[in-house]
This record gives sequence, C-alpha cells and structure tokens, in this order.
Amino acid sequence: MHKVRAKLDWFKTVILPQEAALRGRLRRILPSTHELEDMVAEVLTRAYATENWENVTTGRAYLFTIARNLVIDTARRNKVVSFETIADLELLQGQDNVEAQLHAREALRQVETIVETLPTQCRRVFILRRIHDKSMLEIAEEMSLSVSTVEKHLAKAIALVMRAWAEREETDFERAGVGIRIRHRLGADRAGSRAPAGKA
Repeated sequence: MHKVRAKLDWFKTVILPQEAALRGRLRRILPSTHELEDMVAEVLTRAYATENWENVTTGRAYLFTIARNLVIDTARRNKVVSFETIADLELLQGQDNVEAQLHAREALRQVETIVETLPTQCRRVFILRRIHDKSMLEIAEEMSLSVSTVEKHLAKAIALVMRAWAEREETDFERAGVGIRIRHRLGADRAGSRAPAGKA
C-alpha cells in the first residue's frame, strides 16, 4: 500500500504537471483533437505503468520520450514516414528551445526539396535508407539491385544533397548552425555507404 501511495504521489508531482506542455507540443503535430487526446491519454498511461518510476525525476523529458516513440510507432504502422514526420519529431526532443527546433524543421523541408531533384534511383535509395531506415541489403532486395550498386546510388545521393545544401550556406538557417547539424546527419551515412555487403 505504501508503494502504491508513493507512486501516486510521484505521478501527481513529477508527471501530471507536465501534461499541459505535452498537450501543447503534440498539438503542433497531430491533425485532430481526437488523436491528440488519445495520444495524451496513452502517454500518461504508459508513464504511470513504468516499473522504474522511482528513477524518473524529469517528467517533461520522460513524457516527450514516450510520445516520440508512440509517434514513430504510429507512423511506421501506417507506413507514413516522411521528412515532415521527422521534422515533427524534433519537437518531441524535450528541449525548451522550440525556436531553434522550428528552424531545424524548416531546414529539413529544404533538404526534402533538394532530395526531390535527385535522379530517380538515387532518390529512392536515399529515402529508403535515410527515411525508412532500411539496410543496404534490404534496399538491394527491394530494388532488385546489388548491394554495391545501392551503395553507389546512396553515395551519389548524399554528395548531391550536400553539394546543393552547401549552396545555401548564406541562409539564416546556416548562420544559426542548423545547416551544420543537417550535414552531420546526412554525412553519417558516408561511412555506411562503404560498409561491406549486408553489414549496413
């Protein structure tokens, strides 16, 4: 009984005060009020159900992490994973600097525009790898290509995207440092594109 009361006290003092912040952040992402309330309820339910609740001292970050995982699960289940979804997830990182995250979201939209200009196969490989998080082997099988060909398409796509992005270096987003983070994210696959077959 004492442990149940202690958990309720924790929930009331650490979690519930962050409900408004959670609802406000999710309102930017979810399309309808119904989905918003369902998501808030599910996040709170999962928070209360955690077994290691005594180790959770930062309610906002914890709720945003749960919400982020739920959004990812929902997007994958509905097969709706886009640059817009990734940009929205930036809002669920639990950081308070929303302005900087909104700049990052705009930067991701610019990257999406660049990706649309890529050659067809390069674009498809890039999206399957960077958006759908598929391995080189999975992409090769899906596109009926060899792994080495997929690696070449990915390397070419990354080079083209980064070159196009470099031309935007004088934008406000680049001066704010957002472009550097985007280039770092894209460049993370440079080494991966050279990974041995089936190791990506």
